[in-house]
Amino acid sequence: MARKRIFITGGSGLLALNWACALRETHDIVLATHTRKVALAGAQAMPLALDSPLELTRALERLAPDIIVHTAGITNVDECEREPGRARHVSVDLTRNVAEAAARIGSRLIHISTDHLFAGTRSLYSEADAPEPINAYGRTKLLAEHAASAACPGALIVRTNFFGWGHRYRQSFSDWIYYRLEAGEEITMFEDVFITPTLADVVATTAHRLLDQSASGIWNVTGDERVSKFEFGVRLARTFALPSTLVQRAKITDLQSSAKRPRDMSLSNMQARERLGISLGTLADYFGVLQQQDRAGRRRELLAAVTE
Repeated sequence: MARKRIFITGGSGLLALNWACALRETHDIVLATHTRKVALAGAQAMPLALDSPLELTRALERLAPDIIVHTAGITNVDECEREPGRARHVSVDLTRNVAEAAARIGSRLIHISTDHLFAGTRSLYSEADAPEPINAYGRTKLLAEHAASAACPGALIVRTNFFGWGHRYRQSFSDWIYYRLEAGEEITMFEDVFITPTLADVVATTAHRLLDQSASGIWNVTGDERVSKFEFGVRLARTFALPSTLVQRAKITDLQSSAKRPRDMSLSNMQARERLGISLGTLADYFGVLQQQDRAGRRRELLAAVTE
């Protein structure tokens, strides 16, 4: 059977790179880049402007991907608050361009959204709960979901919170903890902010499993555990034999920032678990895989993969 081709936007981002690593043995991978260069074994990288609908469509017509994964976006919450116009352009306008191109050429679309869409006043939000974003990042990501589904009605919209090995220009949540503790530096982490974190590879493989079952619409692709950011840090430290005593407790009320942040971003993954008939994994599972990836060389590979 012919290998399917996956076209991934935001190709220098850590989700795109880990997505490529997770699927490169079974799929042809094309990473669309913007300002940085990418060299990753088993993947083709190409510069492409997503703000030009004509250029984007022509490129996709030539490549004829079976699946388009849209990961490009601004993830810095405070940056979005300071520059809401730019955040809207990147999140909404570029998403619309990608979704329209996907619909035009007949490719399946996976659009990556966020867990940052709710007020955070309770736990384990489901796909049926009405979003209530409290900052510019959340508002623009919600509008991006609307743009994706309107332009490409069969799109799979994935709400998630992911981590994994990153590169020198883009660290993940787990990278930041790992490298700070490895250097012997003390870190403070919120004990009153809750997430349902997921390994990037699991986001990729789960999304493709859902596509294989012809799923569309909104799906929470998250881990099975709701944990505080403090607990996440302590457990990662212990897994990698790093000094967990350097992980200090803090509260979100101590944070000085330009954007409000929800205290509880946990999402229920029950819909995906029931559809697929599998567990999506626990932190222990994910940290174990992260260790295996490190031993297999992925951390070093990704650190070298992205250049100016």
